[in-house]
Amino acid sequence: MKRNATSKPSISPEQRAAALAAAPEHVDDPDCPYDPNDPAAVAEHWKDPITSHSLAELRGTLAARRRGPGRAPAKVSTTIRLDADVLAALKATGPGWQTRINDAMREYIEARR
Repeated sequence: MKRNATSKPSISPEQRAAALAAAPEHVDDPDCPYDPNDPAAVAEHWKDPITSHSLAELRGTLAARRRGPGRAPAKVSTTIRLDADVLAALKATGPGWQTRINDAMREYIEARR
């Protein structure tokens, strides 16, 4: 790992100081999920951020978070072998072709019960 940055800063210290001086004292953002002008609200919102020091740790943290109640179960990735012409015909139906395969398989399973 390199000890020093090899690229030049994108802005000069003077530009940074000017940008900070021009920044507003009060932020008005109606889409923000918390009041960015209230330090307590900011601290509450960011009290449990996802942080990690490695990819394995990050994957473990994300895996520990569960889907909320009432949410549909997550899909499972799999590999399936199809004839080339069948796959081409499915893909030719446009976006959502994998969902349509899933729906067709569900109908087949329900019909066989």
